[in-house]
Amino acid sequence: MSASRFPRWVYTEGGEPDPRFTLANERTFLAWIRTALALIAGGVALEALALPIQPGLRIAASALLLVLGLVAPLLAWFGWAGTERALRCGRPLPSSRLGLLLAVGVAAVAVLVLVGMLVT
Repeated sequence: MSASRFPRWVYTEGGEPDPRFTLANERTFLAWIRTALALIAGGVALEALALPIQPGLRIAASALLLVLGLVAPLLAWFGWAGTERALRCGRPLPSSRLGLLLAVGVAAVAVLVLVGMLVT
């Protein structure tokens, strides 16, 4: 049965965990997807709106948001898979690689926008 599930490299390892943990893992994955959509929307909005921000810094902040929005789903997918495999094998859960990246990236965007507003 697990051999027919996608991705096979996750489901062929170990046994079935408690469904509540699997569903919680999926909800976390979907929350990261929503975060990625918000980052993409923010990057598009920052560039589309006529905000009084120095153009070079505005473009840099917008591009950084778009890159974060691109990277977040990829890291979320691998985070979901790593957690699912750990649950299936009874191993300790891996730490998230996404939180620190997004925190630093969003802080950098805030600095770019703030500086861009002050120098205009």
